[in-house]
Amino acid sequence: MDRPFLCKKADRGKEMGMSQNTLISQIVGYKNAGKTTVMVKLIEYLSKNQIKIGTIKHHGHGGNPTHVSGTDSHSHMLAGAKVSTVQGESLLQLNAEASFSLEEIIALYRSFSFDLLLVEGYKQAHYPKIVLIRNEEDLELLSTLSNIVAVGLHANVVCQEHDYYTFALSELDDHIPILAELCLRKR
Repeated sequence: MDRPFLCKKADRGKEMGMSQNTLISQIVGYKNAGKTTVMVKLIEYLSKNQIKIGTIKHHGHGGNPTHVSGTDSHSHMLAGAKVSTVQGESLLQLNAEASFSLEEIIALYRSFSFDLLLVEGYKQAHYPKIVLIRNEEDLELLSTLSNIVAVGLHANVVCQEHDYYTFALSELDDHIPILAELCLRKR
């Protein structure tokens, strides 16, 4: 099921850093809906097609993401630093003692150069969304979220016809090219 990209590499700007026009798409759904699986498959597919991807993941399970204790950056934070950055050969790690909005995180990303920013979570943000539905109760998301472009359904869920692309998560690999197109579509 190969389909051409709507946005070819030559069509995109070559400016340094993330431009104001960088495309942003979200993958949303409740816990264990398959968000990370969809993200990884999209990243793999798009990367193989020379699309540079940035990602943001919302840690929506309560508490804070795991921070490696015993590291120098952890020691810096314990000593009172509000932000600690570690630069290795080809890896930059940023730790911050703060709560950032999605828009503030996107502003941090403006210094990086990529074509598409994929956001996992942040259901209430206004970017184009691929919504993943685990069960009948999750269908309420379709009436409460904005800017839905696609809906992925688990096998036991039936969804009424809508204006967005609908696919079975059990056949995800077959739908990745279309989902990639939807993420790359200029709005």
